Amino acid sequence: MSSSPTVVAPWVRTRLRAAPGAALALALLVMVTACLAGAFPRAVERYEDAGLVHTIDQARPERTTVRVSAPLPLYGMSSDDQDTLLGPGVLRRQYEKLLGTVGGSLSVDRDQSAYGIATGTSPAVADPWIPRPSGLLAHVSLVAQSGLAGHADVRAGRLPRASGPVDSMSPEVEAAVTAATAKSLHIKVGSVIHVPGVGRGPLAVRVTGILAPRDPAGAYWSTVPLLRTPSLMRLPQPGPPQTYWLGALLLPQEAAPALVGTRGEPFRYWYFAPDLGGLRAHELDRLKSGVASLESGPGLQRARTATGEESDVDTGLDDVIAAFSRLRSNISPLVAVAAAGTATVAVVVLLMAGGLAADRRRTELALLRARGASLPGLTGRLLAETAVVAVPAGAVGLGAALLLFPGARTGHAVAAALAVTLTACAALPLRAALAHRSVQLTAPRADVTAVRPSRRRTVAELTLLALAAGAVATLRRSGTSAGQLVSLAPVLTGIIAALLLLRLYPLLLRRLARPAGRLRGAVGHLSLARAGRTQASAVLPLLALLTALTTAAFGGSVLAGVAEARDHAALLTVGADARMDAAVPLPADLAARVRALPGVHGVAAASIAYDAKPLDEEDAVTLVGVDPAAYGRLAADTGLGTFPAGELKNSKTLPALASPSIARAYGTRRPFLVRLNDGSAVTVRITTVLDRTPAVPGADFLIVNRAGLPAAAARPTTLLLTGAHLDAEALRRAAPASVTVQTLAEVRSGYADSPLQTGAGHVYTAAVAAGAGFAVLALLLALLRAAPERAALLARLRTMGLTRAQGRRLLVLESLPQALLAAAGGTLTGWIAIHLLSPGIDLTAIALTTSQTPAGKATLHPDSWSLTAPAITVVVLAVGVAGVQAWWTGRRGSVRELRAGEGR
Repeated sequence: MSSSPTVVAPWVRTRLRAAPGAALALALLVMVTACLAGAFPRAVERYEDAGLVHTIDQARPERTTVRVSAPLPLYGMSSDDQDTLLGPGVLRRQYEKLLGTVGGSLSVDRDQSAYGIATGTSPAVADPWIPRPSGLLAHVSLVAQSGLAGHADVRAGRLPRASGPVDSMSPEVEAAVTAATAKSLHIKVGSVIHVPGVGRGPLAVRVTGILAPRDPAGAYWSTVPLLRTPSLMRLPQPGPPQTYWLGALLLPQEAAPALVGTRGEPFRYWYFAPDLGGLRAHELDRLKSGVASLESGPGLQRARTATGEESDVDTGLDDVIAAFSRLRSNISPLVAVAAAGTATVAVVVLLMAGGLAADRRRTELALLRARGASLPGLTGRLLAETAVVAVPAGAVGLGAALLLFPGARTGHAVAAALAVTLTACAALPLRAALAHRSVQLTAPRADVTAVRPSRRRTVAELTLLALAAGAVATLRRSGTSAGQLVSLAPVLTGIIAALLLLRLYPLLLRRLARPAGRLRGAVGHLSLARAGRTQASAVLPLLALLTALTTAAFGGSVLAGVAEARDHAALLTVGADARMDAAVPLPADLAARVRALPGVHGVAAASIAYDAKPLDEEDAVTLVGVDPAAYGRLAADTGLGTFPAGELKNSKTLPALASPSIARAYGTRRPFLVRLNDGSAVTVRITTVLDRTPAVPGADFLIVNRAGLPAAAARPTTLLLTGAHLDAEALRRAAPASVTVQTLAEVRSGYADSPLQTGAGHVYTAAVAAGAGFAVLALLLALLRAAPERAALLARLRTMGLTRAQGRRLLVLESLPQALLAAAGGTLTGWIAIHLLSPGIDLTAIALTTSQTPAGKATLHPDSWSLTAPAITVVVLAVGVAGVQAWWTGRRGSVRELRAGEGR
């Protein structure tokens, strides 16, 4: 009779059923980490794309549109050939050919692109009813552009049309104008404008419609702003301003041949507006090369093949792209610093999770090895067991990242999530393989005070030290543009500090053991002995904590430096909490009305003359007349150029406060004459030199007592206000419409208007927060690893008479050395890293919209809160967990703990 075969349960299913809590915790850890890893590159790509679109959109179509232009081949051609060349059909076919050329380099917005014929010069028109501001004749530009009916609404009259064939000798054509042109040039429906001709009489242009642009800011109307808005031009000559009006008359395309008979020197053009929705920052290099090809490469040759050998391609898009590229290259390394720190801490946490699982199952794995299990077979089974949990969790995390940040590329996100999943899968098998290389039933002690560093460890540490020193030196010398290695400089600094502290830790414990041995009671001596028995593998939690603390200190200092730079730049621009400026003297009662508004604490009036002429020279300086007492209080409150009020005491020669450049130019010993723009003059003598002053954001100024100025020049043109929570709208309602109102909060918010800056700031903050979260998790994992042994120790000591209070003190004192080591080391490392790296870090790009701000360069310096708050949190958390564990162990019975401890 044969016996039935024995059914063996699968390994993976058995292990997952035996420890479902551990499997669930691993799945959650992998899912969150994979989600963060996959979301980071997509978030960066999203804000970079938005920043590129914003940069091009802010640059205005007159700079970003690709303009192809070609002169008319008037010589050697008959009038019939010219009329054919200027016909809409020919221009349309050339437009389609050019579209293939330009569209191969960048995405083209066909709706906002256009083509047509326009006059290169603007002839003067002598019609007497057109306004002449300075007696000069108005000028007009004739434009026959495609798609007029689709981009404008008819406000009055009708669209122009060509009734019959039109050639260079046609006596009259129809045209339309925009409402803004009609208003400025007094044009009405039915008005006739006579444009001078060449070899013929004037061309009569009859206006048949007044149009309203549907999208005035779009490229169709804004590539040449004259099409929608007339300009008041000024002749470049000295003396009183000589101005004249310049407007555009919009002809139908069929009437384009009539332009040949005018003095306007007509030319053909094709305008291609970039499609902002099709722009991607990762294609920036291709976009650069495409634009360069259009301007002076193969693209230009193809354009000339389609339109003529004398064609030219012009655009300012390359300059806009270069500006964005410089901004991105300055911001990206700063974000990479936070990403590298967070990634390092996350990897450490994943390795610690695998190490914790291996330690928890050390007896089981040792028994399997003793019973004949091979190391490859055991490692393979552990890998399968982990992969069953980690792979689905990683896929879920990646899916969440893709859903959170749609529209970006998936390649980098998939690679990052895959790296997290593979690390999580390999952590437990590799840790078990290293611990069970040889068959042994008991694990040897590996206390941090007993294990001597091996030669391999020394070589690895020296290698990391060399890398860190090279990265720091490169960053200090070349800045963040030196390469990707410099982004690892703070992380490498934290790693070196962790390894150094681990070498110093045994020495510190031995130094503390001597005075502790002379103390009464055994708790202090026992806690130090327990701290010295910490496993040498504690390098991982210490590495995680120091890396996180260094990254948090560096990141917090970056964010604090950005905020400080914006605050300082806004203060230098406004000069107070709010500012009111006008080109003419302010109303006499405005200061009293403003002072009565809620939140206004002080008002300092100033009369500012921007074109005062010292010594009757051509160079102008800014002369500011102030009330010494009020202005002195304002300078003291803002910290901008504090001075004693007595410095501006009136005398025959007005004492003046001056900027260093003015003091160097005119001296501080002798008086000199300053002539004002109304012809009056005052004599001043520089008594004090100030670097800054609230009333003038620039660096060239003279400050005098307003009471010493002539009556006309002493009338205030500026009010500087101080107060908390000033209402900008209330200030604008209190002032006339001609007064410009600026508040500190509004100006500050304007320094980060690019999504590239705001997005980088958000990603940086999120990365630092994630790194801090992983560091806390690393600390909890380290405490959880030692929790069973601590609980068994307390239970044994309780049977020997240890009280609950002594047990709490024992666990707290045992956890303090490592917590204090990590906190002090992290604070010191962060401070050192910031000081080492600050010469190569320029925060101006991420803090301000432009480097041309009154604040100058924004530098990195340590932020005390970012240095101390994370370190204090580490100590409080470690002590708190130790206290909670002691309290919980005290509530449980000692017998139960001893039984649980026997199995470990």
